[in-house]
Amino acid sequence: MSTPETSGRLAEQLLRLTRRLQRAQKRHMEPLGITPAQARLLRTVAHHDGLPRMADLAERLEVVPRAVTSLVDALEAHGSVRRAPDPSNRRVVRIELTDTGRSTLRALRDARRAAAEDVLAPLNDQQRDALGDLLDDLSGSPGNRC
Repeated sequence: MSTPETSGRLAEQLLRLTRRLQRAQKRHMEPLGITPAQARLLRTVAHHDGLPRMADLAERLEVVPRAVTSLVDALEAHGSVRRAPDPSNRRVVRIELTDTGRSTLRALRDARRAAAEDVLAPLNDQQRDALGDLLDDLSGSPGNRC
């Protein structure tokens, strides 16, 4: 039977593990010249149906529109995205990935996997499978491992 102490200890362990994974990801992403927030925006643009509007990105990322503008400005300077006019409404700006952006996304995926490998290195294959199953149970998304 789980106790409040056990749940509290597990929560702390999960938070420490999350922070450790985030630090490892940041370290692996640094050579790419992309921040974690910029990486998240790139992934959001890539997984959006069609070209997202700035407002779509703000809503999806749960940030204020000004934050999206800053992220898009930086990614545009990096060559990863470009602003495109909406053909049906001249006041609307859409965001599209460039070839550089797609290449950056592939490099980010590799960086994320390398960071996970850093964190998971002490575990053998059987332990990794068991952890993956437990995380699937907790997240409610079975079989969604990359």
